[in-house]
Amino acid sequence: MNGVHDLGGMDGFGPVEVEADEPVFHAAWERLVFGLVAGRSALGNVHGFRHAIERMEPTHYLTSPYYEHWLTGLATLLVENGVVTPAELEGKAGGPVPLAQPLRVGPVEPSTASAATPRFAVGDAVVARNLNPLGHTRCPRYVRGKRGHVTRVDGRFALPDATAHDGERCKQYTYNVRFDAHELWGDAADSAAPVYVDLWESYLEAP
Repeated sequence: MNGVHDLGGMDGFGPVEVEADEPVFHAAWERLVFGLVAGRSALGNVHGFRHAIERMEPTHYLTSPYYEHWLTGLATLLVENGVVTPAELEGKAGGPVPLAQPLRVGPVEPSTASAATPRFAVGDAVVARNLNPLGHTRCPRYVRGKRGHVTRVDGRFALPDATAHDGERCKQYTYNVRFDAHELWGDAADSAAPVYVDLWESYLEAP
């Protein structure tokens, strides 16, 4: 889906702040959230969990720390799967517990497994399809509609777009695609700074 989580290629957020000697966890609750998420297999797969985080209200997403994203995604899935109610969460927390926005997945484009052989080969020119799904996707917004070249053909892996919503293990070839900086960012970009992105087969088409 398109959302504030897809920050690639965006600017205006200020410098990246690097914390010297940053600890793995800044507070005990972060360690607890990490453990809870690691054992959440009964709630679905990692792609559905990522989509729950993607659905966070934008201001909440941008003003909260990393493990609060995890906590919000976990709480949202617990409610959506009928494990707890919002009232029960708020009773335990002693106050409001923000949840992600509801699912907005419309008609999902049928996902088709790759053929026995990959559609594209190393050196092929490809274009990232300009898709704007309401559901989960791993195709970053800044490459959509852009032309690149295949540098590596990988094996077949489950398509996140399908797996996040219905558990469908639709497997497609994945490709490492090289995009010139000028193609992505315009003439002012550094021509010596290409971007390499791993993309599933259904994200790509011939130019």
